[in-house]
Amino acid sequence: MASLLRQRRRSRYILPMTDLRTTLTESELRIAWRWIAEESYWGKAIPWPVFERACRGSICFGLFESDRLVAFARVVTDQATFAWLCDVFVAAEARGRGLGKTLMEGVLAEPRLRDLRRWGLATADAHGLYGQYGFEPADPLRHMEKVDRDIYPRLAGAIT
Repeated sequence: MASLLRQRRRSRYILPMTDLRTTLTESELRIAWRWIAEESYWGKAIPWPVFERACRGSICFGLFESDRLVAFARVVTDQATFAWLCDVFVAAEARGRGLGKTLMEGVLAEPRLRDLRRWGLATADAHGLYGQYGFEPADPLRHMEKVDRDIYPRLAGAIT
């Protein structure tokens, strides 16, 4: 698996080496899926087949410490003009150590995502993090969306 970013971060203690990868195994994707489906506010109950299909159409990023997945992000993009950052998640036991920043730096450094005109994302609680990387509130006069907030529970019932 190709490593895009290796870095040692220091605060009051030395953190393990981190490794950012864009090639994740099915078992690693299943760990990320469990985080999203069970612990996130935006993807509660997303069925595995839906998450897996979403990952196939995206560039997925896994941040690892000692070969253990500790953070995940997914980018939907045409790789020329636009990218949508989503499913950003840091494992509960790994939070508070700057891994969200490490993940963001790696995502934005990805060669396939350089020189894009527009990035988008949605967040309820991480405006401060994303603001550090140039994200700002979208223009409410131009930005529109269509959201079915109950689709995952309905799909989960249909898939099982």
